[in-house]
Amino acid sequence: MMLRSLQSARVLLASATLLALSASTAMCATPTVWAEKPVVMPAPSSLQTDGGQTVLPATIHVQWVGVKTPVLLEAVERFHTNLEKVSGKSIKFTELPSETSDFTLQIQSTNTAPRIPSLNMQEHYALTVSQTGATLDADGPIGVLRGLSTLVQLVERTATEAVLTHAVIDDSPRFRWRGLMIDVSRHFMPIPTLLRQIDAMELVKLNVLHLHLSDGQGFRVESKRFPRLHTVSSHGDYYTQKQIRFLVTYAAARGIRVVPEFDTPGHTFALLEAYPQYASQAPLNMQDRAEKNRAALDPTNPATYRFVTSLYSEMASLFPDAYFHIGGDEVVAKQWTQSPHIQTYMQEHNFKKPADMQAEFTRRIAASLTHNRKIPVGWDEITAAEIPQDTVVEIWRGAARTASATAAGHPVIVSDGYYLDRLQPATTLYSQDPLGNVENSAEAEAAAQATGPGGTIGGAVTAQKTPLTETQKSLVLGAEAALWTEIVTPDMLDARLWPRTAALAERFWSPANLCSVETLYPRLAVIQDKLEQLGLDSRANTSRRLSRLAPGETQALRTLLSVTSPVQNYAHNHEFLQIRHKQTATEQDLNTPADSASPDSFDADRFNRQAKAYAAGQEDLRPVLLAQLIGWQANHAAFSASADRNPALKNALPASEMLSNLAQGGLWALDYHRKHGWKRHLRTTLAQAKSDRAASATTKVVTNTPQPAGDLLQDIVPGIEALANKALR
Repeated sequence: MMLRSLQSARVLLASATLLALSASTAMCATPTVWAEKPVVMPAPSSLQTDGGQTVLPATIHVQWVGVKTPVLLEAVERFHTNLEKVSGKSIKFTELPSETSDFTLQIQSTNTAPRIPSLNMQEHYALTVSQTGATLDADGPIGVLRGLSTLVQLVERTATEAVLTHAVIDDSPRFRWRGLMIDVSRHFMPIPTLLRQIDAMELVKLNVLHLHLSDGQGFRVESKRFPRLHTVSSHGDYYTQKQIRFLVTYAAARGIRVVPEFDTPGHTFALLEAYPQYASQAPLNMQDRAEKNRAALDPTNPATYRFVTSLYSEMASLFPDAYFHIGGDEVVAKQWTQSPHIQTYMQEHNFKKPADMQAEFTRRIAASLTHNRKIPVGWDEITAAEIPQDTVVEIWRGAARTASATAAGHPVIVSDGYYLDRLQPATTLYSQDPLGNVENSAEAEAAAQATGPGGTIGGAVTAQKTPLTETQKSLVLGAEAALWTEIVTPDMLDARLWPRTAALAERFWSPANLCSVETLYPRLAVIQDKLEQLGLDSRANTSRRLSRLAPGETQALRTLLSVTSPVQNYAHNHEFLQIRHKQTATEQDLNTPADSASPDSFDADRFNRQAKAYAAGQEDLRPVLLAQLIGWQANHAAFSASADRNPALKNALPASEMLSNLAQGGLWALDYHRKHGWKRHLRTTLAQAKSDRAASATTKVVTNTPQPAGDLLQDIVPGIEALANKALR
């Protein structure tokens, strides 16, 4: 995978490694195409290594200095298990020195920590690994957890044994809030599925699990005060209160906070299925699926506030974190403007626009949460009118809103640019900094999902053309990756989250000046393998899905999907497009090849790098390129034969043919069995593949542009283009 079969590559790799050993280095700053050793993600603030390695011993002496809490003991046991998984060998841990123990792991934590992690948890750690042992010194128990996550990543296998790389690391996070939002309303995610994500989050040092627990499709938590919420609105899929408490405890043991979101006053169709007396418009439209995104509460009804405050009080008791997310996004204006009694109320209270009405709702709900000792969080629509200054604003509609919210003094969490459901590759997501300033916010505005006639509450803002001030930057608590699950089932979740979430974990933890997109994929491939070893089901679930599409003959499909990716920016969310075009929304099948295609292709990335290196003069790469291209060119015959027997593959036939044509063009560019007209064929094929990619380049383009058949994009286009440019110039 990393060109180690080529002698020239070995020389380059050795040279690069020697350079890496000479100074402190963060792995995301290395300008080579290989995953230099050691690979640690997120990249530590400071890492030094002499290149030395110690054979992982059969017995490790664990020595405690300072506090030793149940959380730490559990963390060490978890580290022990993980160490055996990644090393492939049995290791004994003992707190008693013995003759068989020549390696000591010394853990020093000077402070205890609260039972529940908090925004200001201490996560700094210092780690030294040498021939005789490892020393982990942290400011508190959470820092120990972070250091152990790094230590397990320093383990690798040689040809005959497991080794631990020597290193001196001093590390702390850039942001205090490093989250992952999982929507469990649109598609319910069982507890074991969430536990896998929490374990993966611990390895990459994310510290907030934001659960979107209610929306149009379902309310997902047992309520003893309003039992119809789980007996009616959950449609049979919900978490018991006992399960919620277990989930919170499980996450806390891994230094992860659980922040709940119960969306109001919009996105409340599920709430209103159970309690329709609180609806802005009745009866509910039960026929159009789009209505599940439109229904809103009636903010003029005093009983609505009693209902919401009582519900929030009950839910707040289940989630001990200081922060409580109230949603507040995408309130469809006509839910209120087309209601005569709401219009009368607005006139009586001198509310000039629906945003003023929402602001009143937010203020009243925020006051009730404050009474319950909670800090409210809401999506950026809540800033359309005055709200309490301590309300945390989550930004999803462009960096201009980060600027405006922080200028108004609000703490901010940035999820803009980090929406995983847009199916953008890791490189696109990773290239955006949470403190970045984007002058043109047109794409962010276009991505805002206006879900009905009249649009949603909250207008555009003027982009700030100057960088954030230091005061504004200090108000940015951190950032979150976000996955909305309209087109994500439980067996798709792992693969839709990872490895892209690992890339964003690094963006949120590591110093900005150390992160370079150029070296991301080789390192991401390593961390994805580690995550799979430690329990993720991305590959296992994908294999099962492919077997469902083509039982007994998945190889041709695997080859196609290894170098293709799904269309981006909601182009694959057909229901979203139906809503945008004012059509009756229908549920789509999630058992197509595109549903199992990854937004990231490590195989395509490797090929593209090799092709560009060849075009730049590295001629000895030609045999490697030929071998790959011949395989892709020949795959279409096998795929076509499989599609004849498996109808589920038929919609991907054009994508398979396009891959074959691109590969054939690449072969001709390499002067391999050229035939008359090859230049025209190559140009035409490339133009079509590039046009297919452009069709989902932005959300604005997607709305009115036909997509390639099968919703699949060709990821080897940059490499083929590099070969073509060399051959045609």
